Amino acid sequence: MKIRGSVLIMVAIALSVAPQFVNTSSAQTGVYSAKLISPTVGQVLHPGQIVTVQWKARLPHIDFGACEMEVFLSLDGGRTFPMLISPWMNASGRSFDWTVPNEPTNAAVMDIHFGCEPGYLGSYAPQPASTFVIARQ
Repeated sequence: MKIRGSVLIMVAIALSVAPQFVNTSSAQTGVYSAKLISPTVGQVLHPGQIVTVQWKARLPHIDFGACEMEVFLSLDGGRTFPMLISPWMNASGRSFDWTVPNEPTNAAVMDIHFGCEPGYLGSYAPQPASTFVIARQ
C-alpha cells in the first residue's frame, strides 16, 4: 500500500512540473481576421471586367508551411459562398486579379479563408460590410 501511495505522489508531482518542460513554440496562438480593401462597398462591377481583389489580414502565430488563402464569392448577401474565385495562394497572398463573372446581383459578398493542414483548419472571414454589385451585361 505504501508503494502505491508513493507512486501516486510521484506521478502527481511529475504532472504538475511537466508543463514547464513542454515545448509550446509550435502551438497555435493568435486569431485570424481579414478586411477586404477592394472591391469596395457599393462598387458596381461589370461581367468580364478584371478587378484586383485585395485585403489586409492578421494571421495567427503559427508555422505557415502548409497554409493557404482562398476567396469565395456569395451572390445572396453572404448566406452561401458557393464560388471559389481565387487561385491557390500561400499564406502571404493578399491580392489577385479576378475576372467578374456574368452573375448579376446587388448583394455580392466575399469570404476570405485562411487555413493550414492539419492544425488550423478553415478560418472564415466573410465581408458583409463590403457588399458590392455585379451589373447585368
